[in-house]
Amino acid sequence: MDLDLRKLRYFVTVADRLHFGRAADELHIAQPVLSRQIRALEQDLGASLFTRNRHGVELTDAGRQLLADAGPLLASTHAVRRRVSAAARGKRRLMVGFRAGIAVIPAARSFEDRHPDVVVDVQRIEGDEQAAMLLDGRIDVGYVRLPIDETGLRVIPLYTEPRVAVLPAGHRFAGKEEVTEADLAGEPLVWHGDPSTQPTKRPLPNAGYPVRGVDETLEQVAAGRGISFLARSASVFYSHPDVVYVPIPDLAPDQVCLAVAASHTSSVVDDFVTAAQSTAEVTAECGNYEMWQLGGDGVSRRA
Repeated sequence: MDLDLRKLRYFVTVADRLHFGRAADELHIAQPVLSRQIRALEQDLGASLFTRNRHGVELTDAGRQLLADAGPLLASTHAVRRRVSAAARGKRRLMVGFRAGIAVIPAARSFEDRHPDVVVDVQRIEGDEQAAMLLDGRIDVGYVRLPIDETGLRVIPLYTEPRVAVLPAGHRFAGKEEVTEADLAGEPLVWHGDPSTQPTKRPLPNAGYPVRGVDETLEQVAAGRGISFLARSASVFYSHPDVVYVPIPDLAPDQVCLAVAASHTSSVVDDFVTAAQSTAEVTAECGNYEMWQLGGDGVSRRA
């Protein structure tokens, strides 16, 4: 039995809204039609996906499992469309995503020696979008920082990078050569993700200011909202007059990896992975010394 992708998209919309009426409005179809499509999907799978009662709609265990699997599957179909469209336009282009502080130049140069006919584009990405952009084909390869949801991805470790504590310029430890986790115990933490992803073994109280990206982190720390942690390369790539970086040797290092959608099989992508692996040591050093200039749209293109 082949899984009907249209029915699957209908299911995901209902699962996200937990309301057939609102889901039908979003899909621009009649509610009875949507209900019939969901029942047909349940018959196809031989499992009930929703329970319906006077309290509303809830996912069954089978429904929760399907929802977890549906995201990467639908994203891969979007990626296929993007790649087919690009091939139809006759363009040979590789889009490489990278997190702040990671230098793409060494691998790109090595790759271009072998593929002078392929244009390498690069785009900076943030932690909350790195998996999604790989799965839906907006980027072909990504230099990512852990943690990342590895569902549907191939993740290849490249190197580790020490972290630094990010402190307000007036902080009592701002002038120290290094600090320890114990020194910072109890400090409010400006953090970009779930507290479980904090690198410190001593969980710090969340300052209540979620941030997205290095720039927002620096602004919140400068404003005295709390402290934060970044990879060491941030101290070279980013400066702020009201923020200082202090090494924190006992903090777990940052892990830099290369990630590719598992469904994205291509000799060009494989060759870039090889180039990235062979230049990983150089890339780690470049992260300390070089700045990759971005255009105003966040995308830097090879001339």
